[in-house]
This record gives sequence, structure tokens and C-alpha cells, in this order.
Amino acid sequence: MPASSATTQADAADDHALVRAAAAGDVTAYERIYRRHSPRVYAVLWRLCGGHAARAEDALQEAFLQAWRALPGFRFESSLGTWLHRLAVNAALMELRANATGDARDAGEEGWESLAMLPAQDRCAGTSMDLERALETLPPRARAVLILHDIEGWKHQEIADQLQMAVGSSKAQLHRARGLLRARLGETA
Repeated sequence: MPASSATTQADAADDHALVRAAAAGDVTAYERIYRRHSPRVYAVLWRLCGGHAARAEDALQEAFLQAWRALPGFRFESSLGTWLHRLAVNAALMELRANATGDARDAGEEGWESLAMLPAQDRCAGTSMDLERALETLPPRARAVLILHDIEGWKHQEIADQLQMAVGSSKAQLHRARGLLRARLGETA
């Protein structure tokens, strides 16, 4: 058995033990769950929140509070990481929906101006920082659809359900996000 497979199985077994202990009230076990899973969850939330660290941190805390309350009912039908990830994404999407009406960035091109103002050496094509900056400038719903579909692997039906939109709207937002992202990164496609 490859070492990575053994490590994954050991982590899963450890997660099971930690969930059982935390569900029984062991705060130290829950802290270990948090330390193990929060960095990856935070990275997705940070992208979904457009690089707003405070929003991402709020969503992370909300997700882990929900997890603490729901742990006794966790049935191990998926991995703990997947379950926590889903809780966190849902927390971020709830905030997105709550702020959708008042978010002027959904109009679209405000972020493009801020990216265009960066010095040329800071916008070199192909760097991950450019991609992160460009993602931050996307309108919130388009950014959420792009991240959930292209990065997280969600299906359009799942996205539509979570964002309370039609499947066709999810597809249109993905198309819009990809086009804006290409433009922001200087691609001619």
C-alpha cells in the first residue's frame, strides 16, 4: 500500500476517533479537528469571499460553530473534511446571498480597474498571485459559481440549489466569470 494511502486511512481513522470524542464533549479533540481542517477550509472561503479575510474568518467560525453543534449527528457517510468543507461553503454562500443586493461589485467592472492599476511587473501573466487578484475582482455570484464549479467540482444543479438560482443562471454566471477572468489576466480568447 502506498504511503499516502496509509496516511489518508490513518487520518480518516483519527478523524473518526476525534469526532466521537468531540461529540462526547472533549474540547481538546475538537481543537485538533479545527487545527487539522481549518487551513484548507479557510483557503476556499477566502476565495469565495473575494479575498476579504474578515468575511472568510467569519464564515469559518460560523461553520465550525455549526459543526460543533452537529457533530453528535455526524454519520460518517462522507469524510469529516468533506462535511466540514460543505458546512463552510454553505456559511459563505449564505453571507453572499445576504449581501447580494447591496454589493455594488456585482455590477461587474469595478474590480477590473483596480487590477489594471497595478504596476506591470505585479501583473505578469501566469502567476498564482495574478489569478488570486483576478478572482477577487470578479462579481461575487460569478466568483462563487466559478470557484464552486471549476475549483471545488460542484455540479450546476448543486450550485443553483445553494445560490438559489436557476441552473441556466449558474451556467451563464460561469461563462461570465470565465470571460471576465480571461480578460483580467490579459488573455485574448
